[in-house]
Amino acid sequence: MTDIRVSLAQLTRYITTAMQALGLPDTDAATVGRLMAQADLQGSDGHGVIRLPQYSRRILAGGVNVKPNIRVVQERAAMALIDGDNGMGHLVMQQATELAIQKARTCGIAWVGSRFSNHAGPASLYARMPLAHDMLGLYFAVGNANHLPPWGGLDMLLSTNPIAVAIPTAEEAPIVLDMATTVAAYGKVKAKAQRGEMMPEGWMIDRQGQPLLDPKRSEEGFLMPIGGYKGYGLSLVVGILAGTLNGAAMGRAVIDFNHDDHSVTNTGQAIAVIDPAAFGDVGEFKARVDQLVRELRGSERMPGVERIWLPGEQSEAKRSAYAREGIPIAPALLTQLNTVSAQLNVPALLDTSA
Repeated sequence: MTDIRVSLAQLTRYITTAMQALGLPDTDAATVGRLMAQADLQGSDGHGVIRLPQYSRRILAGGVNVKPNIRVVQERAAMALIDGDNGMGHLVMQQATELAIQKARTCGIAWVGSRFSNHAGPASLYARMPLAHDMLGLYFAVGNANHLPPWGGLDMLLSTNPIAVAIPTAEEAPIVLDMATTVAAYGKVKAKAQRGEMMPEGWMIDRQGQPLLDPKRSEEGFLMPIGGYKGYGLSLVVGILAGTLNGAAMGRAVIDFNHDDHSVTNTGQAIAVIDPAAFGDVGEFKARVDQLVRELRGSERMPGVERIWLPGEQSEAKRSAYAREGIPIAPALLTQLNTVSAQLNVPALLDTSA
């Protein structure tokens, strides 16, 4: 069955209404709705509205605080630590990023960490926010379930622990790197299962070391780190920066929110913001980045390669296409969303009765 298309406004309104029905104050519901819909707009379909059934379950089970007191608990000129009071991660990271931008404007660089947060969607949502201020954003997080053992081990003690970096440009699309420290984020595994598709070889292996291709059997194995042992080391370091440093969960303390709707996850994240004005003229910096982008894109290609892409260009292309043509929603996902709509007594995303 073909995907159904919905506009950004439709999707934002639907998620916002669902969040209001779940008990979030109107302003908070609108923030979560906007950020979740933006995830789908840029093609991060493993982290957008596909997460609504799970978020709804956790909120209804008492696993998330719908009216948190998100507050700064440690602060210096160029840093802060935010306690999210177990609120929605989107709200925690929105506040953390805004504070980091404010501090970077004064100090040139700022780092804001969070604890007692929750899943916040794709990393690039927050790394991109400083771009509107001609600043660079760097985001780190501890994943909300452990899907990665230490190199050579079998105990799941690490997660996908994503990294995102966004760099402003003058005329070119901004450079936006958004990656898990595993070959694929677990959200992509969920999206494959949702669509009834197999995973490519190399995403996961089973406990005997054999390729695992069926996403519906993902619990029988684990994700593979990028670059072998280097990805394992990167996952560990990111987890310490985003989790351990903030007093957030890491290692055995990480709650698998795919199976536990009640426990507080104490998710840790961090956002760093750099103001290039502290290093010189911002316009000149962005022009140099543009020049580098054009050099890379115009460099000699291997046979059969039509184009050299820069990080973030394909997401930017999806953002433009989906804004024109609508955001694709898989039929199986729409069925799940209709169930959520009925449970919450809110209008469905699409009226399929006609």
